[in-house]
Amino acid sequence: MKQKIKYTNEPMGKLRIIDDFLPPPDQLALKEDNIKVTISLSRSSLNFFKEEAQVRNTSYQQMIRRIIDLYATHYKDSR
Repeated sequence: MKQKIKYTNEPMGKLRIIDDFLPPPDQLALKEDNIKVTISLSRSSLNFFKEEAQVRNTSYQQMIRRIIDLYATHYKDSR
């Protein structure tokens, strides 16, 4: 069993304040307008995304949506 930490009222030494670098909660859960579509994918592509999603404990649909968003953003900005 681990030993319990015993805190004392001793000086802690020189302290420094660290700036808050985390985004506020409203920026963490951005919700975009999604439109449902039907798409046919090759079996090998779908298997790739399913395997990668399983390794990363995420959804394969989310991975596919993200890659399409990145592609669209890249080429929209390069016009």
